Amino acid sequence: MNREELAEFLRSRRARVTPREVGLPESGRRRTPGLRRQEVAQLAGMSIDYYIRLEQGRGPHPSRQVLNALSRALMLSADERAYLFHLAGQALEPERLRGDVPRSILHLIAFLEEVPAYVLDAKYDILAWNPMAAALMGGLDSRPRDDLNVIRWVFRSPDLAEHLSDEEKGRFARAAVADLRWAAGRYPGDAGIQALVAEMLALSPEFAALWAEHEVKVRREQRKQIAHPAVGVIEAICQVLPVPDREDLRLVLYTTEPGSPSHQALRRLREVTLSS
Repeated sequence: MNREELAEFLRSRRARVTPREVGLPESGRRRTPGLRRQEVAQLAGMSIDYYIRLEQGRGPHPSRQVLNALSRALMLSADERAYLFHLAGQALEPERLRGDVPRSILHLIAFLEEVPAYVLDAKYDILAWNPMAAALMGGLDSRPRDDLNVIRWVFRSPDLAEHLSDEEKGRFARAAVADLRWAAGRYPGDAGIQALVAEMLALSPEFAALWAEHEVKVRREQRKQIAHPAVGVIEAICQVLPVPDREDLRLVLYTTEPGSPSHQALRRLREVTLSS
């Protein structure tokens, strides 16, 4: 059980919920935004002393019943609820990433000859990719294995702006950090995730600011506008799919609207890839 992280998460989520959202009267001036501790305790059906101890990082090990009550009181999303359970030590999933890619998934991305596809683990390391992904993202084949982390690219790469606009980068950065926080809660014993978070906190004020917001959300689908030097702008739908029986892995696909200029651009990119 991670008492310190649990306490911080509860405080951040309490500050986000307004009395009106949970059906409480908004009477009197409030010194801080969100619900009062007493209101959360009331909504969750527990004593105020018990809840205060949880927020101060000195509470007992909460039961699943207590965690479910807090999830309802704080209006947590499904991803946030799962994260809360992991922080409280109630999760039964493995605590470490495996790092291998099933052979069937390797065959699948190789078969997708017109669709950029790659496999990402929960730490945002790219573990495998097809030629179209290498052509779209640039330099995957020439990078050393320890330099294939998307989080590091987002917050440390000086040339990322050449491919994504500031708005695109900001939207992706926020989604990636919320997803990484979910992974940190799901795999609390993974030294790689812990080291990555510590590195980014030390090197990137932007990452540190987003991490401090305690947003938790698994990344699933996002639209991206990619400026490719060979074929121009590509409007793509980035689909992030869980690998069956391996929730530490995601299959990432870049698709486009059939017949659209972006679809034609991807086809030209494949021709360039085949001719090179």
